[in-house]
Amino acid sequence: MEPLTQSIVDRYRTLFGADPSLIVRSPGRINLIGEHTDYNMGFVLPAAIDREMVFAISPRTDRLCRAYAFNLEREETFSLDNLTRSEERWTYYLKGVIDQILQLGYDLKGCDVVFGGNIPLGAGISSSAALEAGFSFALNEIFQLGIDRMTLVRLCQRAENQFVGVNCGIMDMFASLMGAEDAVIRLDCRSLDYEYFPFRQEEHILILCDTGVKHSLGNSEYNTRRAECERGVALLQAYDASVNSLRDVSPELLRAHRDEFDEVTYRRCEYMVEEIARVVAACEDLKRDDLVSFGKHMYATHYGLQHKYEVSCPELDFLVDQTRNQPAVLGARMMGGGFGGCTINLVEKTAADAFLETMKTAYQAAFGIELVCHKVVIRQGTSVVR
Repeated sequence: MEPLTQSIVDRYRTLFGADPSLIVRSPGRINLIGEHTDYNMGFVLPAAIDREMVFAISPRTDRLCRAYAFNLEREETFSLDNLTRSEERWTYYLKGVIDQILQLGYDLKGCDVVFGGNIPLGAGISSSAALEAGFSFALNEIFQLGIDRMTLVRLCQRAENQFVGVNCGIMDMFASLMGAEDAVIRLDCRSLDYEYFPFRQEEHILILCDTGVKHSLGNSEYNTRRAECERGVALLQAYDASVNSLRDVSPELLRAHRDEFDEVTYRRCEYMVEEIARVVAACEDLKRDDLVSFGKHMYATHYGLQHKYEVSCPELDFLVDQTRNQPAVLGARMMGGGFGGCTINLVEKTAADAFLETMKTAYQAAFGIELVCHKVVIRQGTSVVR
């Protein structure tokens, strides 16, 4: 048993005086390419990774849920008949999942659960989605509800939207529940169709470099970008009634009406049309096992996010620029909404340690911040450990 899992199980035994009925792991996620494409009905390319939440859980015969958050060393007992928001905000994710399962008409009882994980907070790899995905999966298993994975994905998203109060998209929960070993998933954010593509990890490794910053303009600028994309769609609808999102816009249609755009809106739409196409092209690279070309698409994405979509920041740009003179780095880009967070880097395994030393030294010298890095491996999605 992995050390994290053993620690969770040991704490469960201490608290509840018995072994758990079920142990579940639920991973965080990365997104290799396809940034800000979700709300434009485009494609994303996420994968589940080896940073995860672990759940030790048993069913109860009453309506109480006794929950313990291992990392926080906090516990709360609540009733399924009184799913109110308390001071323990971490319980919102559990209560939100229970609330959604009950709304679907399933008969639930309470449970005893201990959960904890090694997903670094603030790195943008979705600890909240892993918590919701893992808990919903565990409840589905111990009560034999028979809910399929895509229904779990959707109910986890609704739990976060409606109970937690975060207007997130579906990608994080999807990647956590649907991830596969040595594969990335192209998710069509319009239809929710998906396809797996091989991602070989024998000779290369993915490394996240965390800037340690989050600039305050992130949320307001996110809303602005959405509005700018919608403005572009409204303009183009006058010429093509089939355009409902930037997913429906061809480069030719966009270029044909360039003079009718203000410069900023055009740049936003140009990035988005290019990025949606870039995800498709990057998947073709993976079919050919051509990680060199895939890495070039990662760099192209960062250039677009930096100069056309303008959601990067000096720290992210610095980290990406530092990789350009390192032959062992095939690709690098900012990952996530922007204005801070992580870069994701595709690096030859034999050069990984040298890469880490170079990046940490340079970042400390430039910003006076210790650079925290995470080597990650693509793994299976939410699953039973025992």
